[in-house]
Amino acid sequence: MESTVPKWWKEATIYQIYPASFKDSNGDGLGDIPGIISKLDYLKALGVNVLWICPFYKSPQYDMGYDISDYQDVHAPYGTKADIDALISGVHERGMKVIFDLVVNHTSHEHAWFQESRSSKQSPKRDWYIWKPAKMVDGKRAPPNNWRSNFGGSVWQWDEHTQEYYLHYFAPQQPDLNWENPEVRKAVYATAVNYWLDKGVNGFRIDTVNMYSKWLDFPDADIVDPSTPWQPADKFYSNGPRLHEFLKEMHRECFGRYDVVSIGECPNTPNFHDVLPFVSTKEKELDMVIQFDLASMDHGGGELRLWHRDWSLRLFKAITEDAQKLAIPEHDGWCTTYLENHDQARSVSRFANDDPKYRVAGAKMLATYLLTLSGTPIIFQGEELGMVNMPPSWDVDKEYKDLNTIDYMVELRRMAGSDKGMLEKGIYGAQRTARDHGRTPIQWDDSSQAGFSTAKDTWMRVNDSYKEINAATEEKDANSVLAFYRQLLTLRQEYKELFIYGMFELHESEDDNTITYIKRNGDQNALVLLNFTNQDQSFVIPSTFKGQPELLLSNLPKAGKHVLRPYEARIYVNKGKRVVNGA
Repeated sequence: MESTVPKWWKEATIYQIYPASFKDSNGDGLGDIPGIISKLDYLKALGVNVLWICPFYKSPQYDMGYDISDYQDVHAPYGTKADIDALISGVHERGMKVIFDLVVNHTSHEHAWFQESRSSKQSPKRDWYIWKPAKMVDGKRAPPNNWRSNFGGSVWQWDEHTQEYYLHYFAPQQPDLNWENPEVRKAVYATAVNYWLDKGVNGFRIDTVNMYSKWLDFPDADIVDPSTPWQPADKFYSNGPRLHEFLKEMHRECFGRYDVVSIGECPNTPNFHDVLPFVSTKEKELDMVIQFDLASMDHGGGELRLWHRDWSLRLFKAITEDAQKLAIPEHDGWCTTYLENHDQARSVSRFANDDPKYRVAGAKMLATYLLTLSGTPIIFQGEELGMVNMPPSWDVDKEYKDLNTIDYMVELRRMAGSDKGMLEKGIYGAQRTARDHGRTPIQWDDSSQAGFSTAKDTWMRVNDSYKEINAATEEKDANSVLAFYRQLLTLRQEYKELFIYGMFELHESEDDNTITYIKRNGDQNALVLLNFTNQDQSFVIPSTFKGQPELLLSNLPKAGKHVLRPYEARIYVNKGKRVVNGA
């Protein structure tokens, strides 16, 4: 079966870079491409081998570059096209690969295609986007349906010039392309995909990949909040009737012509059986997908998406087990694993404990989870340092920059009214789950602006934790989070038959405090034990573990016999290898 054949992207560890916050090379307070190039040796030494670069394209930056006005040009503050060429070369010279973000569900409203589309109803590119006439309700103009945009308000924006509405699943400055038009698809493939593949880019992380095909009847969503005309419509945003047809065509016209990887962002698709067609080798669509179930399980629903809700370790395990099924050979697919990205808060603050007493152990415990699962792991910048959320003392209205948070706060105040308790709980949600937390500048050292920039003011405030949490300090500490990531990444390759290709076997699924699983490949097996609490937890070696367990790695020194200490992680194997303890 083809899915059992090793591929370079199966044995990769991906490191995601958010350009604005990675490294500022010219002192303007904003990260840039030369800044990324200056840290390539750091990334090589970390042990990652694929870099995912978030959008650097020309953009008015309403949504931090996910609103692209020219797919073949560079946002000027980030650098030049020559800088991008130098980045690609620099990555390849170090034996690594690089993938870019592909954002083609929508463009910027400043893109030349949209400017022509909105110029008149007779424009040759009018149907390159989705336009609809107004609906009249009680003699007043109204949008075609009641769907709520992902960033608040209606998904329909009125255009005075041509007297019609256009569709935007996200911000009004991000009009959706009409993938029903074959000329649109042809233009996307040529200008946004193959242009970069011909330059040597090794693939793409594909934004909102399952939103291309629309439900063209645009039915009204169920009314779940009578206080607003705009209702959540997640079930209509994704997996439209022609989606798999479009993805097969894109593979045929683009990815299938090169030795590259395609990773699709796949929201609103929690069921294993619905995900499998995207990644099944025989279907020739995508190599793997990024799912949202684990990353969103502590988020509220409906209008208040950042509203915090309690999560259970049982659900955490169930989601993990379901995702791991994609890597089973008979399923003919592959999976990704991640805990952080540019759309998520910091995992130590969410799933472990950012109290200084527990932060290092918690970060290492989560790293053990991330890097011992089958599939391709994704590390988000700063995760390897154990970076944490912004402190609660920061003012949500002044320090948070993301338009998703801004929209959330507007909706929160509307719904809370004079209810101070609801307002406080809502703010707490943003303090736990807002995208802003993952976007603070990387903490390179303990100098001014954490070594990210020489500017007096940076585009986003540096987290107050930079004095204690920074790469320079961790480089000197053999027991740091950074050192632990490097060791784990080395072990992941040394034991790739277990940690990359091994079958996942969950134990103690009902336990609310620890995660226990075996990774198995033939007669070889590894046991992973993770304590998600700040209390000691007892454990037993599962009876299905084959052979004599030997401790391979622990995130705490002097491992006890049958007790996991707070946030302790251990890996046992059944073969004689050296013991790496306490690093």
